[in-house]
Amino acid sequence: MAVTTTPMDKLGRRMALVEEHVRLENAHDLDGVIATFGDAARYDDEPWGARYEGRDQVRQFYAQLMAALPDLSIEIVRRHVAAETIVLEVIIRGTQMGAWRGLPGTGRRLEIPLCGIYTFSSDDRLAGERIYYDRAMVLRQLGVFHEPQTALGDISILLMHPWTILKALGRKLRRR
Repeated sequence: MAVTTTPMDKLGRRMALVEEHVRLENAHDLDGVIATFGDAARYDDEPWGARYEGRDQVRQFYAQLMAALPDLSIEIVRRHVAAETIVLEVIIRGTQMGAWRGLPGTGRRLEIPLCGIYTFSSDDRLAGERIYYDRAMVLRQLGVFHEPQTALGDISILLMHPWTILKALGRKLRRR
């Protein structure tokens, strides 16, 4: 198996591009963010199974995000650099003031650890960004999800899933 190496200057340019991308996100510079992507831009929001392909769709994703979190800030915690990808561990912070994922603005603060994986085009622009985070944590912080072990969680489950609760109760009674 052949091993390929990536010159350090190429890795340095790629890391600089990713850091510029995050700086532009923090500045809410939508045109600047989109300019960091190559022609075949792609954005994958894995927890929601959402795929955005092409610059127009990627722009749409960022426009919605920046409108929903007008005080969006991203803190880079760790960087992991490999020949083909750069992985950032970040903390996303912001206040949900606008609609997002079908939820109206809640006015609630978010603080989410997130992992972003960046890939590159042949001309060393961003080919894609794929993000992973805990979707339940986001919904909990927005006040629309409650842990089942809490009283509010029990009430939510009972109201939202009565058939599921009845089936579980039936299984429990049959085991006795």
